[in-house]
Amino acid sequence: MRAEWEQAHTDFTLPVQRRAPTSLTDSESDWRHYLETTPNGWLLRRNALTEALVSGQPLYLLHTTRDLNAIRASRQVHVSTGCLVGALYCSPLTAERSGLRPHNLGAYLMDTKPSARLLVFEVTPDAPIRPLGIDYLHLGAVHLRIYQHYRTFLTPAEAGQIDRTVLAGLRGAAGFLDLALRNATGRTTPAPEFVDRLSEAVAMVPFLGYLYFEVLSEYLMLHSTAPVTKALAQAGELNCRLYKSLAFAAVDTMGKLFDLSRFAPHHDRLGRLISVIEPGLAAGAAEYVRRRLSHLLARTMLHPSQDAAAVSFQGAGLGAVQDFAPGLIGQMLFREVRYLSRYRELYHYFEKAKALEAWAFWNQQGIPTPFNGTLPKGEIGIQPAYPRATVRVWSAVRDVKGLLHPATEIQAAITPHLASWWAPPRRREMNEVAA
Repeated sequence: MRAEWEQAHTDFTLPVQRRAPTSLTDSESDWRHYLETTPNGWLLRRNALTEALVSGQPLYLLHTTRDLNAIRASRQVHVSTGCLVGALYCSPLTAERSGLRPHNLGAYLMDTKPSARLLVFEVTPDAPIRPLGIDYLHLGAVHLRIYQHYRTFLTPAEAGQIDRTVLAGLRGAAGFLDLALRNATGRTTPAPEFVDRLSEAVAMVPFLGYLYFEVLSEYLMLHSTAPVTKALAQAGELNCRLYKSLAFAAVDTMGKLFDLSRFAPHHDRLGRLISVIEPGLAAGAAEYVRRRLSHLLARTMLHPSQDAAAVSFQGAGLGAVQDFAPGLIGQMLFREVRYLSRYRELYHYFEKAKALEAWAFWNQQGIPTPFNGTLPKGEIGIQPAYPRATVRVWSAVRDVKGLLHPATEIQAAITPHLASWWAPPRRREMNEVAA
């Protein structure tokens, strides 16, 4: 169990330590070296978020909420699931003489949620915090183990429905999955063909939409040379508005629910999307997706003991795929459970178990404030079970310069209760494929 959680975390200040399948053309170390040589790659090791964590000084974090009255009345703040597993989703604040300056992610959230109430949290850790970020793309093995343990909470009909849907998705996407593995191990597919095949496969394996989006987010943030990106880099920040702009332009319903299973632009549309965001990056986007997504897919879906060149999804059953690609099966199961009609009832069984493991791991590692480690891009949380940090919270106001000022202290504690979550309507019902 501990090894699975270690596999799902990244410390960009240290050399690569994760195990990976064999036969990959590039190692994770090769990719780390390349990423660090991009225009903004130096921010992987040295950025404002990492420096704040390792300083051991109090951290100031922004959280937006629509439920301030409920927080005041209950004196409780509930945490959420998602990319931070079980933490209160926040963005960093930097203390300046005139007030608290929000990270550009926080500024974006405030600009796009004008009716939200603003909270400032002060987290005083007991020691410097290791900059070990959780990468939700690597959580597949954890999802699989939790599902297997709590599968008995499902009815036979529910379990059968999930098995059939996952198997149908695997069979429908097997051609693309094999294509990606061949690209990860040396073959070169024309980038337009690869991206179009990827776009089609997202409907069958929604996890691919998340991977597609994160690859493009990485590409934009690390390669952007726009003036605003350069200015943010000097402040130690990656430009988060780039990937926010991409997500909302690519999926017209993203404003209702940030659902990356719907992120699937084909090649021509991808070029148009990137051209609007930063024209100079459009030409290289598809080839970057081909190389980077192929590598990441192999690493996140295959068991580290596998030879990527020897794996094929064509004709493979659920049992076989579970053995050689537990990461992929786990990600697929995790998302399919969300579509069950009883998911509101089942949600806490599956998600609380996962959160408890995450909290225990973070406590062992001395991490009261986990962050999204796909990249150190400013998504940081407060975990509720850390016993050696003090947390205070204030309502806050924003001045005309965009700086925040704590107003009234709120007597409330972050509690180990998961905020409710609902599943978006399924956009497709895949035809069941006979076993």
